[in-house]
Amino acid sequence: MRFALRLRLPALAILFALLGLVFVPALAQQPASTGTVHGRVINPSGSPQKDGTVSLSVDGGVTLSYNFPVSPTGNYSGQAPPGEYTIVYRAPDTPEGKIVDYISGVVLAAGQDTAQDIDMTREEFVARLSPEQQRLLHELSEANIAAASDANRDASAVNADLQIVSLDFQAADNARVTAAQNLGAAAGPADVDEMTSEIESAKLAEIETLMTKDASTDPNEPILWIALARAETGLKNYLDAETNFKKALDLAQKEDSPRPQVIAAAQAGLGEVYALTLMVDDANSAFAAAAKADPSNAGRYLRNQAIIFYNARNFPAQIDAADAAIKADPDKTDPNEALLYFIKAQGLAEDARVDPETDKLVLPPGCADAYRKYLELAPTGPHAAQVTAFLQRTSDVANTPSPAAATPTPASSTPASATPPSPSSSSAAPQQ
Repeated sequence: MRFALRLRLPALAILFALLGLVFVPALAQQPASTGTVHGRVINPSGSPQKDGTVSLSVDGGVTLSYNFPVSPTGNYSGQAPPGEYTIVYRAPDTPEGKIVDYISGVVLAAGQDTAQDIDMTREEFVARLSPEQQRLLHELSEANIAAASDANRDASAVNADLQIVSLDFQAADNARVTAAQNLGAAAGPADVDEMTSEIESAKLAEIETLMTKDASTDPNEPILWIALARAETGLKNYLDAETNFKKALDLAQKEDSPRPQVIAAAQAGLGEVYALTLMVDDANSAFAAAAKADPSNAGRYLRNQAIIFYNARNFPAQIDAADAAIKADPDKTDPNEALLYFIKAQGLAEDARVDPETDKLVLPPGCADAYRKYLELAPTGPHAAQVTAFLQRTSDVANTPSPAAATPTPASSTPASATPPSPSSSSAAPQQ
């Protein structure tokens, strides 16, 4: 994962204050037919110059006839009648009647677009400056080069940290497997649980430390805040996680070229926080927003929503989320679709009851069908044997499959004891 740190370059207000002194009276023209002009304002350090005004003049900069605002990214555009103009830039704090830079001989033609940057690194601009101004610009350039060098070192360090973070998230996801391997077959469930929690907490705490440091280095990079918030979610610091997911979302939405997957990751992170804190409506809205922001991966976010509600044992929410995820893949191309039917069936099965006359389980509408769909899509899946045994205990015997090759869990008199285990963490959440 590579990205450029946004540099905080030295202020240019002092330099701009020393530049061109041209007094201009006001006089307006009315266009008859128009051409368009667009471009970017580049300041003497070589960076886009945000804000200010670009104007067109027909008398060498004395009269500023047509005025166009400069965006926060340094861009401007506008229309004017055909003709030859002097194009002028004024900063937001440029005194009335003065200008910062100008370019002569800019021609606009009717019905055509003219590209014209105002680049204050060009020799023509520098040559207009006094020796003192040129010395100041040279010092500014050297400071900018030094800052860029520092930023490159910072970017390398952040990228190295992000590689560690990726490995730490993987280690946290696989904590139970690691704990079982380290403890051996003789270990009891409580011992495995304890070591699993220790591994997860250690890895997530390391991520939190690294991303807190790196987010202070580049506070405008949303990926860093997302990684930090994901770690805080795992550590159950939900208020901090919500704050940082929102910060990441705000930054991602304000980027010049917003990245859909980054926006969706922030929304999905908020959805998880809300799901884990029982804010079901907010969770549903956030996951829906994630799917809308990144349609090509909508199925992953909605599947993740269903799994989170399933792990939280929020039965109505997991049923609705599983249905939404199934509907989001009308072409049935999601290889994890079987898991969604399993989650739906598990939620419905909570309303199963035992018929006292037959001692059979009576399932609510749609439950048996969802279990059978799971077996159809994953006949040798991790829950197939237990789902088969569960269905054979029901009063709905139509199309009930034969027992799977694996040994089923012994039956009990209550549906809860026949509930298959949770999905593995490897299938739980898409990697952000």
